[in-house]
Amino acid sequence: MTGSAWGLLALFFALLLLLAWPVGRFLAALCNERVPRWMARVESPFYKLAGVAPAQSMSWRVYALALLAFNTVGAIVVYGLQRLQGLLPLNPAGMGAVSPDSAFNTAVSFVANTNWQGYAGESTMSYLTQMLGLTVQNFVSAATGIAVAFALVRGFARRGEGQGRGLVGNFWADIVRITLWVLVPISFVLAVALVGQGVIQNFDAYKAVDTLETTAFQQPKAGPDGQPLKDDKGAPVMEDATTATQTLAMGPVASQEAIKMIGTNGGGFFNANSAHPYENPTALSNLLQMLAIFLIPAALCFTFGRVVGDMRQGWAVFAAMAVMFVVAVAVLTSAEQGGNPLLAPLGVDQAAGALQSGGYMEGKEVRFGIDASALFAAVTTAASCGAVNLMHDSLTPIGGLVPLVLMQLGEVVFGGVGSGLYGMLIFAMLAVFIAGLMIGRTPEYLGKKIEVREMKLLSIAILVTPILVLVGTAIAVASGAGKAGIANPGAHGFSEILYALTSAANNNGSAFAGLSANTPFYNALLGLAMWFGRFAMIVPVLAIAGSLAAKKRLPVTAGTLPTHGPLFVSLLIGTVLLVGLLNYVPALALGPIVEHLVLWK
Repeated sequence: MTGSAWGLLALFFALLLLLAWPVGRFLAALCNERVPRWMARVESPFYKLAGVAPAQSMSWRVYALALLAFNTVGAIVVYGLQRLQGLLPLNPAGMGAVSPDSAFNTAVSFVANTNWQGYAGESTMSYLTQMLGLTVQNFVSAATGIAVAFALVRGFARRGEGQGRGLVGNFWADIVRITLWVLVPISFVLAVALVGQGVIQNFDAYKAVDTLETTAFQQPKAGPDGQPLKDDKGAPVMEDATTATQTLAMGPVASQEAIKMIGTNGGGFFNANSAHPYENPTALSNLLQMLAIFLIPAALCFTFGRVVGDMRQGWAVFAAMAVMFVVAVAVLTSAEQGGNPLLAPLGVDQAAGALQSGGYMEGKEVRFGIDASALFAAVTTAASCGAVNLMHDSLTPIGGLVPLVLMQLGEVVFGGVGSGLYGMLIFAMLAVFIAGLMIGRTPEYLGKKIEVREMKLLSIAILVTPILVLVGTAIAVASGAGKAGIANPGAHGFSEILYALTSAANNNGSAFAGLSANTPFYNALLGLAMWFGRFAMIVPVLAIAGSLAAKKRLPVTAGTLPTHGPLFVSLLIGTVLLVGLLNYVPALALGPIVEHLVLWK
């Protein structure tokens, strides 16, 4: 990595810590179910309308059922909006109904906080569908993830005594408070900042504009017989050349852009996503969007420390995430700065070097360059966001390997809002279990024993996504419908399919866009991967939360493994790499690794 790349990374982390600390403090108050009276008065009409008692805590089963019912209804609503949008208002471009398979895929995608897009947003979705369907789900799917993290953290914090034994909170109160007091205010501030940078926000009809292809010269005017017309003096009659035009999509972009980043959703208003100048016009807007992606995942680490009563625990989780992220950025940026050896003899790298001091610029925006593009790619795939400011399909083999690995680790390197924290805590419990086996002691984490029930649930939560990824990839490469979508044969084509299933099952949403995935086969396969990748992990996590909440907290003794120092951070990182990555090594060897070896042979 160059000095400028390290400087950008250092600036990014400094700003992130500055912003995440106060947000984490506020999230801790919500997790502890302590809100000021004026907030409670604002919330009360929502609870009365729904017939909910916010102070009534739920068991994990009731919490899970409420969560599943809420998200199922959301998926049905989004599906219906897409199928009926041709009959609904706020559709100035006259968009017709979305096909059933694409509508199913999109509905599941946005409800599962994946935001995989097999369609071009500006030519498929009406303003009403974008706002009432997709943007609303950007809020509530993000709030769902944070609510699950709250439930698990409460499981660690509660002492298993009194009337609250085994209870994990009220799902409806969590959803309302997270949306009303966290996601909406931060998104509003970010949207205003993005508008200031040039991101559009309107309800205008699409505009036809003259392009740079417009000719400044005249040409002879043709008569009915096709021959040039002449005036009385025999000179040709001239006319202006045909003007070249292009239709530019308009719409409420800044508002969707803000929650797409804050909620680690990732679905772009435009097909080009955050590479589009109307979504991400400047280097400053690019930095703001990266910070927005990591803001809540980083803040939740500090929330965890405050709620369990030991900030060192939050710092330990943050440190493990940060170390893995820095290594990923270093590898990805170095790979892209190293360039493509096949282009160097053609002088292509030297031409790019005039602007970017060497390196590989294919698929990247000149206004961002290699450093900011590589950092964005690492941020968005580490954080389960899926927004992109470059073409991931154009990354070098090792550059493309890094986003794949970040997703395959389980989206725990900061991860999605809520899902990153509860995913990392799953690995933390596994780490203390492994340590307990080494010394012959019943493992404990934060005073709660990790026993047979918890380990069974942990196994389900950890294994569900690798099963979905590997089985789904096998089905795709073994079927004609799956292979028909491959644009690039060989190792890269395999990587495209592996990336798609990895992104879907881990609820990321980014893609190696060389794969033609908007087909009935892929819409169904990826839709199922997204749904079960989200909720087949959430349910066991909530079951663990309920089990922990019912246990008494044990006092610290001389035999208790400290879970806040460098030793535990190293053990946690090792557990994530060992368990999270080993499942995928054979698949990675068939894709990006062999592609790298062939490229550099």
